[in-house]
Amino acid sequence: MRRFTRLTNAFSKKLANLKASVALHYAHYNFVRVHRTLRCAPATAAHVSDHLWTVQELVSVALGAENELVESA
Repeated sequence: MRRFTRLTNAFSKKLANLKASVALHYAHYNFVRVHRTLRCAPATAAHVSDHLWTVQELVSVALGAENELVESA
């Protein structure tokens, strides 16, 4: 991830933005991306999820979690 390198335009100045970016990266890696050796997503292989997620599903879950955090504060 280029967010860890200060010399790029994608460098995170705020810790909250870095945490959100890393969380989205890991969620995409585990739930959306089909891996070559597994031939499915790691979450599907570990039986955490029963289907391969779309990016739209991932974003809706992420926005839902964000709304829950805002409402509870």
